[in-house]
Amino acid sequence: MKDPAHPNRVSLATVPLRHSIQGERFESDRRSLSRAAGGRALGCSHMRVPPGKSAWPRHFHLANEEAVYVLSGSGTARVGDDVLPLRPGDYLALPAGAGHAHRIDNDGAEPLEYLIFSTMNDPDVMVYPDSNKLAVFAGSPPGGDASARHFETVLDLAAQREYWDGE
Repeated sequence: MKDPAHPNRVSLATVPLRHSIQGERFESDRRSLSRAAGGRALGCSHMRVPPGKSAWPRHFHLANEEAVYVLSGSGTARVGDDVLPLRPGDYLALPAGAGHAHRIDNDGAEPLEYLIFSTMNDPDVMVYPDSNKLAVFAGSPPGGDASARHFETVLDLAAQREYWDGE
């Protein structure tokens, strides 16, 4: 809910919470702060990930940069070939590109809470190196308003085709 006196300010407690579970490994609660406050070029979400879970599969963006600021709990960030511990007060920059493929895991006994920031460039392509997939978003980037998206698809990179195939 927006503050009537300051329409671009929201309180964490008033932003709707979205709970997501995908299989055994992925679970999170997310509050899209930037969208609720009317942000356009910079996204920010508050994430809460239960012990033993991750919010998303390992991925990297081709158009958008992300950053994580840890509020509470503990976890690990797999970035490229490195595994980094995450603790409250840590800030992690995740530039676009394959060298920064990342996944954040909660390896502690308490929920892991962090803010995730992102540029909101459109279109964006996300690559999932562990599952050999590619996702394309146009009209609204990942984390943006899905109702504004006019194209979103996930492709299996093992099914690659040459440019002129089928023409």
